[in-house]
This record gives sequence, structure tokens and C-alpha cells, in this order.
Amino acid sequence: MKVLVVGSGGREHALVWKLAQSPSVRGLFCAPGNAGIAQQATCVPLKDTDVTGLADFAAREGIGLTMVGGEDPLAAGIVDAFQARGLRIFGPTAAAARLESDKIFAKEVMQAAGVPTGGYQVFDSLAEALGYVATCPLPTVVKAFGLAKGKGVYVCRTRDEARQAVTEILGHRIFGESGARVLLEEFLTGPEVSVLAFCHDRQAVLMVPSQDHKPVLDGDQGPNTGGMGCYSPVPALSAAQEQEALDRIILPTLGRMADLGCPYTGVLYAGLMLTPQGMRVLEFNARFGDPETQVILPRLEGDLLEILLAVTERRLSSVPVRWRPDAAVCVVMASGGYPGDYEKGKVISGLDKASALPGVTVFHAASRMEDGRFLTNGGRVLGVTATAPRLPAAIARAYEAVGLITWEGVHYRRDIARKALDSGAPA
Repeated sequence: MKVLVVGSGGREHALVWKLAQSPSVRGLFCAPGNAGIAQQATCVPLKDTDVTGLADFAAREGIGLTMVGGEDPLAAGIVDAFQARGLRIFGPTAAAARLESDKIFAKEVMQAAGVPTGGYQVFDSLAEALGYVATCPLPTVVKAFGLAKGKGVYVCRTRDEARQAVTEILGHRIFGESGARVLLEEFLTGPEVSVLAFCHDRQAVLMVPSQDHKPVLDGDQGPNTGGMGCYSPVPALSAAQEQEALDRIILPTLGRMADLGCPYTGVLYAGLMLTPQGMRVLEFNARFGDPETQVILPRLEGDLLEILLAVTERRLSSVPVRWRPDAAVCVVMASGGYPGDYEKGKVISGLDKASALPGVTVFHAASRMEDGRFLTNGGRVLGVTATAPRLPAAIARAYEAVGLITWEGVHYRRDIARKALDSGAPA
């Protein structure tokens, strides 16, 4: 079978890497891909939001399954367009993907389904939002309602910070139409955990949990990013809490979506906060996470293609989904200045030495090839993933690999997965 992966980041490289291991894959393509992905798949020069172009390519090339990586093509209706042409594709329809593309819709679904989440207020008027900020409890969380590349969330500890966030989103429209409305949410405390599930209709199978690190600096300081690293398993989440996430969050959400006439098919990602009052949903994503995918897929036993096909054919219960007991750690290596301004085109060295380490895989998130050399081509450039029988060994191996890779201005956090060790992960 020929398979097409849509996207160009580290998540898509991990998907390509795992799909390439399937004996059923006879041709592997990625649109648009990157220089690292090009080592394992044929890259197609089409933007991930070029829905018509991608559908034309899939039909012309005889693609048996298209796997959508990111949120933008899902929101643009790529699944609807492919299905209308009889092309098999993995992911939710645009209506179902509103669980990510419209945070207000997601809150309404959660409320109707009895899914635990934080309290919130919605505003489309800057004056009314600022009026609320003058008296709301602090800290507060300010969010653009639409897609914002993981950067539309502000944790505000003072009223000045909240006023600035609301003004940037609603007044200056720094996120465009994604900031046409704003949510001011209850501030929740506790460990954050990502729980993803393969889903169709009212059925779901959980993946292993993981924990992302959003702030750019050690100690969770600095502005939020798309993710600076990740690890799995997560000692803070017990087996009983995993079951709770399935029973109280994933399944009720799927049930509500089915009742609304937009049944959900694909990967549902629940970002959870383990508060002193219990588990709460921070947000939903309608696809694999990045960098969560880079630690989840290395722990997946068996054939990813078979699972994806089972989801699209509504027979998930017929396919075993098993996980390796090993731990996995991913450290993101970024361009200096990210998530703000940064330079591209820096020569990357040390990739071969790092990749040669046992248990290490280097996933490319933003690279290009020029004159036989890998160059940086974005903010998050690489995700260096290591697996080992125990988490401390995986951490050590990941940072050993990171130490072998360099380019001018490279930045990475030096405390990825330290929270797990502090919480008592087995040595």
C-alpha cells in the first residue's frame, strides 16, 4: 500500500519513521516533508493546507491511506474533501476537529458531556473583556479561541499581564481571526499530562501517557512554545487515573460528538491537569501531539498502519494495540531566539554520531539540505529521542546524543523529564 503523510515537522517525521517499519507499506510519501523526512520518504512539494492539490496527488498516485499530521489541514476540511472523492484518510472531519479549532465549542461539548474542566468566560468585545479583567480572580488564563500554533495561551499572574494579553489578542489581533473571541479561564494547578487515544465513533483505545514541556526555559520559565521536550511514561499518572481519563473524559466526549451528528474519528488528544480537586481538561487537540508523538510511537509495538486502517474502517476493537515497557525521552533542539525571532540556515553538525547511539532516533522538525549539509529551517529544528529500560537511562542517553549535535545559537532545555525523577520514577 502507498501511504501519504501530510505535514513537515517532527511529529510527521516520527509518523514516517514508524510507518516505514510496516511490511505493508510499498511506497511512502510526505507533503511537504523536510530534509530528515526525505531520508525515509519521497517528499512532495505541496503545502499541508493545499487540500485540492493533496487530493489530486493521492488520486493520481494511488495512495491507499493519507495520514494527517497537523491541525491546520484538519480545520481546512481535508478529511471531508478526501472522503468526498472516495480517498481513504485518517483524521476527523472539519466539524469534529472543532474540538481543537474552536475552544469555545470544545468547552460547550465538555459541559454537555459532564467532562471536568476549568470555569471560563467568553468575550468578543475588548471593552467587556478588560472590564472582566479588572475584577477577575488571579492568576487567570487568557486564550485565543482558535488555532494559534500553541502560542495563543497566556498565564497571567497580574491584572497588567491579563490586560496586555487580552489587548494583544482582541485589540491587536496578533492571531488574526483565531483571536476574534477570547476565553478567560480559571487557573488550575498540578502536573500536566497528555493522554491520547485512537478513536472512532464511540470507541477508543488509549495510548501511553506523556508529559510535554511548553515553556522555552528550564524550570518552566519564559514564554510558551510548541513544546521543548517530552517523556513517557509519566509516574504522576496512575493506572487508575488512566482509566478515569478514558471513562470520564475521552468516551463521554466521543458520545457527545456522536450525539451532535459529527462523530469523531482519528486521534483525540486530551491535555489534562491533575489538580488537588481531581482531573481537569485543559484543552483538546484533534491529532497527534508534537513532541508527544516522538516518545509515544517508539513505545508502540507492532504495525502502526494496521491500527490506522482499523480506525478508518471502524474496526478498532479487532486490532491489538500494545506498548513496550521501555521509557522514552525527547529533547527538542531549537534555534536561538525561538519562540521569538530567530535565524535560519545554520549548519547542523554531529547528526551521524548522535544517531549511532543505541536507542537514539533524531527526528527532524525543521531542516533543509544544501550542498550535502543539513541546515536549520525553523524554530524547533530537531527532536532527539532516546529509549531505555528505565527513565533515568533514557534521559542520560538523550542528553548524550544532544551533546553531539550543534549549530550556531542552538538552544535546548536541560531539565526535560526531571519532574519524573523528582516524583520518584524508578531508577
